[in-house]
Amino acid sequence: MAEPKSIVYVDEDVGVDEASVPGTEAQPFKTVVFAYIQTQGAADYLTRKSKTGTVLEGADKSALLEWKPAAKSALKKAVNALQQHQKKAAREKELAVQRQKEDKARHAAFEEAKKIVIEEDSSLPKAKRIRLDDQEDIKLRSASAAGDSVEERGTRIRVFGRVHNLRKQKDVIFIELKDGYGKMQCLLTGKLAKTYDALTLTRETSIEIYGELYEVPPGAKASLNRELHADYFRIEPIWKAAGGEDAITTRVAPGADPTTLLNLRHLTLRGDKASAVMLVRDYIEHAFLSVYRSLRMRKVSPPALVQTQVEGGATLFKFDYYGETSFLTQSSQLYLETCLPSMGDVYCIEKSFRAEKSLTRRHLSEYTHIEAELDFISFDDLLDHIELVISRVIEMILGDPETASHIKRLNPSFEVPKLPFLRMRYSDAIDWLNEHGIENEDGKTHAFGDDIAEAAERRMTDILNQTVLLTHFPVEIKAFYMQKDKNDPRVTESVDVLVPGVGEVVGGSMRMDDYNELMAAYKREGIDPEPYYWYIDQRKYGSSPHGGYGLGLERFLAWICGLHTVREACLYPRYMNRCTP
Repeated sequence: MAEPKSIVYVDEDVGVDEASVPGTEAQPFKTVVFAYIQTQGAADYLTRKSKTGTVLEGADKSALLEWKPAAKSALKKAVNALQQHQKKAAREKELAVQRQKEDKARHAAFEEAKKIVIEEDSSLPKAKRIRLDDQEDIKLRSASAAGDSVEERGTRIRVFGRVHNLRKQKDVIFIELKDGYGKMQCLLTGKLAKTYDALTLTRETSIEIYGELYEVPPGAKASLNRELHADYFRIEPIWKAAGGEDAITTRVAPGADPTTLLNLRHLTLRGDKASAVMLVRDYIEHAFLSVYRSLRMRKVSPPALVQTQVEGGATLFKFDYYGETSFLTQSSQLYLETCLPSMGDVYCIEKSFRAEKSLTRRHLSEYTHIEAELDFISFDDLLDHIELVISRVIEMILGDPETASHIKRLNPSFEVPKLPFLRMRYSDAIDWLNEHGIENEDGKTHAFGDDIAEAAERRMTDILNQTVLLTHFPVEIKAFYMQKDKNDPRVTESVDVLVPGVGEVVGGSMRMDDYNELMAAYKREGIDPEPYYWYIDQRKYGSSPHGGYGLGLERFLAWICGLHTVREACLYPRYMNRCTP
């Protein structure tokens, strides 16, 4: 006589589908399918809806609480679900067994690999240490060379780097090595490819490799068309990079969200794009230094801790300086002006800070400011100088093969700006925006005196598709120190340089050179002139017509490299709510 089946309870309203639930009347399951799978179909299933069940008119509401056998349709569905569950469980069991066999075989292989000891062959020529991009006095063995004569051999070298890419085959391991200067394809073969260090090699592991340089076989590609056939390598235990869940490819996965990439910026910088941007940035700074040197301009280093404002108090970072209120500098301009009498034309490449509560793609709280001041010039001289510096810098960076190759990969559509740059007055820009139906931030037509918004400015530049020197902005929307146009005192002798895709990258002007006019500007803006005594003195001791500008390096780099946001142009970006890592 068959044993009676146990009873399992299912309440679709208050039940819980969890393995820890017993399926009793007091602790029922929620669905028949889950209950059926948990009990492998070896029970009788009673169901109810204790809260939402309907009651026929005139029926006793207590009928809701009655347990009834599960419907046939529900049991049929449960039978199918159990079959699928059993098939899946069987497959998982097979896979688990297979993984166990593979793990056992891998462990055995690793144990055998640990017995393999490699040493450098002392009979080989002494290896020459090089960086991965070195080419001087380097000979390559032909890929088709058959003999072993000394004349046919390639240079034996010794290199250090980190594993950037890795591909393992049965008897050979292909490594793309990087060292910050270049990349090199390296081959581990034979005994070398069977060592424990080779079998457990992970990306970003540091490694030292010795070997002979060969030409790349026909049809294959590698950096500088060469590859290193290793005869020895070495990995110190502390050089090994994490693998598994901690592998760099897991932590900084392709397509990771921007926040993750910024939180792991120290790892993101190892990627091809981020490192290429930083290499371009390095050369751009070098180009500015070289161009300024060729123009006989002197580099100075103004202070970052100040007690004066340049671009308005609303964007100042305030801090306590030994009991005095002080700020992080918004610009080094005022200090640069004090150097003109003793040093001539000057420039600096320093950090500037703006406390704007802005999260646009072209704003940062800390950025690199390339600023210059020129003595005894006119406004036209200033415009010509800005145009010259930008064009020479671009010419120089595109003339460097390595930098040009990075830019071509990052921004293949970059176009050298046409000379001369388009010069457009602010008033003409207002007319242009209205003619093209581009409204201001309030959704109205632009009017003289509007501070042209970023979106409108960028849209105009993108439509014009050329570099623009936008000049003569109204006095009311520019800084207190800007010189008024003698022919139209409503406007200043000021300029913004606008480029496609980014908008403003440079802001500059002639500076007020008359003492009385400067003092009137302080009064107009409600600024106490006392902290500026050292700046005011420049107008009392041999004033001169002078002007200057500031260029945002990150915006300039975003333009050159085609970056969506200036955050990608920083080593570690700082903007509202981010000051880490």
